[in-house]
This record gives sequence, structure tokens and C-alpha cells, in this order.
Amino acid sequence: MSINALYTDLSGYYDLMCVDIDYRTQSNAIRRLHQMFGNGGTTHLDLACGTGPHVRHFIDVGYQSNGLDINQPMLDIAAARCPEAQFTRQDMSHFEVAEPSDLITCFLYSIHYNDGIEKLKACISSAHRALASCGIFCFNAVDKDKINNDLFVKHTAKQASDLFTFRSGWHYSGQGEKQSLRLSIEKANADATQVWNDEHSMVAVNFAELIALLTPYFEVHVFEHNYETIKPWDTTSGNAIFVCVKK
Repeated sequence: MSINALYTDLSGYYDLMCVDIDYRTQSNAIRRLHQMFGNGGTTHLDLACGTGPHVRHFIDVGYQSNGLDINQPMLDIAAARCPEAQFTRQDMSHFEVAEPSDLITCFLYSIHYNDGIEKLKACISSAHRALASCGIFCFNAVDKDKINNDLFVKHTAKQASDLFTFRSGWHYSGQGEKQSLRLSIEKANADATQVWNDEHSMVAVNFAELIALLTPYFEVHVFEHNYETIKPWDTTSGNAIFVCVKK
């Protein structure tokens, strides 16, 4: 399969795959950070928005929220979920906006879908251009040097008569600027079991490198990867939330 084939073919199952994600808590945490560091505005753009659950939460608390994604089937679902929003099919490595946003977000480690340092640099530059004065860019990331290839997350979910098992985990060879997200989806019912396996090429970067890429454009603040309590990053954990204020 190509990099995006699995997500395209199974876009109707995406929300089921992410059923254990607390979108409301994530959105509220970033909103609090925006209130702390932002410019007071309420225009929002979500990069790699998928089916739009984060956009929905931002709209519900009063933001003018829009999204972009490279996957059209995802965007079709997002448009049905959030008819008030504008969704565009764009690559977040190089995107354009008609009007600047006060807040740009990229949830669920999707910043890593820039599958190389040059694309990551282009994404950072695009976000900087797309932000209003003193706007902020918020995303979460994983440090390549802290990845344990043996770890993975797993959950199950039912839909009608089908039982789904989802597995995902990071893999990094230990060198270079590429890591991967390995994903497995199993769909089982009384008649048959189907399995899809995919591996998504992603950018690998440690936090020192990432901060160096961001600093020419932003004042960078790093927080622990905890959406319930806002705490400064302890400088040792391998997952973090980045809050970047436009210079």
C-alpha cells in the first residue's frame, strides 16, 4: 500500500480507530495555552485535521475554526461534522491561507507526517506565514532519541457485528531523519477476519533539533505531554507539547 492508502480506504473507520482519544480535553488544554500565550483572537486552523473532531470542539467554544488535510475522504467526513468550517485539501508542508489565523494546531503527533527535515522546515515556515501577529502554533511531538521500538498501543472497538483491534507504534532505526508509524487494523466477525498493515514514513527529530528549527520564527515554550495539567517539560521525557509564539 502507498503511505496514505490505508487511511483513504478505511477513512470510514478512522473515528473508531481513535475512539479512545479525548478530543475535548486536548482541545481545552490548547485553548488554555492559547489564552496564556496568544493574541486574544479566535480564528483557528487545524493542520492534518482528519475527520474534524478538534475543529468541532473549537467551534463549540466560540472559535472560527477551519481545517486542512491531504486526505479527501477524511475532509468529506469533517465537512459533515462541522458545516460551519472551511476545509481544504492541502499538504501541510506547503500550505496557503486566505486570511491569517490566531491559532494553528497540529494534534496527534501529525507534525511528523512531514516525512523529512526539509518538509518539516517548510511546514514551520508555512505556519509562521499563516499566523496573525503574535499568533501561536501548537503541536505535540516525539523525540526520536527516546523512541522504544518495542512499545505499541492497542485497543479494541465494536461496530455492529464487527470487532476491530487497532495497534500502532513508533519505529526508529537509530540514525537519520526518518522514523515510521507502524499500524495494524484487524476486523473480525463470525464470517471472516481481515487485517490491514501499513507503515507511514515520518520525520525523525530530537527536541534540541526541533527547537533549533523553530527558534528563527517563534518564541518556543515546551510542556509535558499532559492535557489535564499544564506543566513545563521536564527536559527528559520523550513526548511534549510545543507552544510557539510568532516573532
